[in-house]
Amino acid sequence: MFFCVDSCNFVGVTDGLKEIELMDFLNKPQVNNSLLNQLRNQLDVLEIRDDKLARLLCTIIPSHCPFERNISILGRTLFRIPPLCKLNPLYEQVVGLRFKCLMYLADECGEDVTKYC
Repeated sequence: MFFCVDSCNFVGVTDGLKEIELMDFLNKPQVNNSLLNQLRNQLDVLEIRDDKLARLLCTIIPSHCPFERNISILGRTLFRIPPLCKLNPLYEQVVGLRFKCLMYLADECGEDVTKYC
């Protein structure tokens, strides 16, 4: 007898179940409707078509982590705070959105985007 885990519940699978059916069950994509994944998907598919919005997002979204710091006293570094932005679960999507905005401004509007870097 095989056992499979489905949504944290053990489901018994009989010996008579065909191996193909078992593999189909195990390979079935699990639908995750969490709010976080919905936000990720919305940010990934968002298209930038307005230059004012693109400029605003490039201004609001920083080009580097604002939390990264070197703590110094009298010119001597005591410790360093590493970049904490990667702890943000939406970090990749936000950086991707900023990149889309920069690309839109450079390609579609012909704007110099070095001022946002």
